[in-house]
Amino acid sequence: MIERPSSDPKYQLDEFETFIALEVERALARRDQSRKTAVSAGKIAGGVAAAVALLAPVHLRAIDSMQDDLPRLASEFVRSLAVRAMLRSEMIVVSQAQHPAAAPVAGDPFQDLPDQKDRLETMLIEDWAGQVVGQTYLEEQLHIPRSTLHLWRRHNEVVALRVGSRKHVFPLAQFVDGRPVPGIRDVLSCIANPRRAWFWLNSPSSCLDGRTPIAMLRQDFVAEVVSALSRNASF
Repeated sequence: MIERPSSDPKYQLDEFETFIALEVERALARRDQSRKTAVSAGKIAGGVAAAVALLAPVHLRAIDSMQDDLPRLASEFVRSLAVRAMLRSEMIVVSQAQHPAAAPVAGDPFQDLPDQKDRLETMLIEDWAGQVVGQTYLEEQLHIPRSTLHLWRRHNEVVALRVGSRKHVFPLAQFVDGRPVPGIRDVLSCIANPRRAWFWLNSPSSCLDGRTPIAMLRQDFVAEVVSALSRNASF
């Protein structure tokens, strides 16, 4: 085994992450938390601390300016992480049960997912979809007429998430310059369920070097996202 010098920045960062993780784990253990809780919390804390250490000064100053909001944002991050982890675990189990010999593909959580009722249907939208808005907001803030929004929905050019029996909300990240980003129709043609489609759009994809499809579409990389779609066997 080749030992890395202690002056190696990557080695130092790994040590820092491990140190934070162990300290948090010990602190929670002293408060009689279960070992699983302590270990998980320690790993999350270590990873976050290491990520913060890599931020540029301008980003650190931006974070410093919102100190009062950090506990709430951290809580939202952990809840979102829990939702993603649960979905990923369930999807891997389903995939392995249907295709025992097939290894799961990291970053593509909907590969081989059956059309049966899944947990996404009962998740609170704000826990996984990010900021969503209604028709009134889009009409007043983005100047999108309701008739235009209805037309986009009919032609699968916008992701609309059902809330309750009749109401729909719209993920705000899909809009640029007052209209849905190009490529939404391609995604919905492959993933007919809007919730699954939006979850895929917001999930880092190994086919896109770890980037999210919605971020790529916002930068007009439609062909790359369509190619990533075509490399998934099924949804």
